[in-house]
Amino acid sequence: MRYPPAHKHATRQRIVEVASQAFRERGVAATGVDEVMRRAGLTHGGFYAHFNDKSELIAEACASAFDAAVPNLDRIAALPTRAARARLLIDSYLSSRHRENPGSGCVVVAVGADAARLRGAARTGYSRGLTLHIERLCEALRLSRDPQRNRDRVTHLMSSLVGALLFARAINDPKRSEEILLAMRRHLRAEFCADAERAGPATAVPDFLRAF
Repeated sequence: MRYPPAHKHATRQRIVEVASQAFRERGVAATGVDEVMRRAGLTHGGFYAHFNDKSELIAEACASAFDAAVPNLDRIAALPTRAARARLLIDSYLSSRHRENPGSGCVVVAVGADAARLRGAARTGYSRGLTLHIERLCEALRLSRDPQRNRDRVTHLMSSLVGALLFARAINDPKRSEEILLAMRRHLRAEFCADAERAGPATAVPDFLRAF
């Protein structure tokens, strides 16, 4: 049976979305094409009607994960002060919910360790996506009027967030994991949100699991 182009496009998108979640949950190396196609409800043989190889799929899946952050970065960007913008990112990123749901969370921390070992289209695609993501973060957070200082501060903040979440996920002691998240939220708020801290407690943090 021949399917219309729209059907093929929708199937490809479903594979990409499933792969994006699976790669973040299990890691790129531990997730094979068979697993992705099974989750998509398709056969292994059907994979090659859409992609040349796994590397091409990794590139598209990571791009999809980065793009999923855009609406929530827009919400952060809409806040009126740099302290409020940074506070929302810090509190939502270093939350227990984000720690416990890697499949719908930040692709930087979930795939970053694998990215250094990727080759070909996968490495190129991830690098391109990460570069664009940092640019989007710079535009959303606006931590300094000077472009270079803004980029430096955003890179510093994101590096701290990624490292803290990585530690919190790696430790199997729930109490210690929570302590890491709490300590780093306090530390980063003090560094990036001093004005907001003096003004009082923040409002409830939205669920930004797909924001990063």
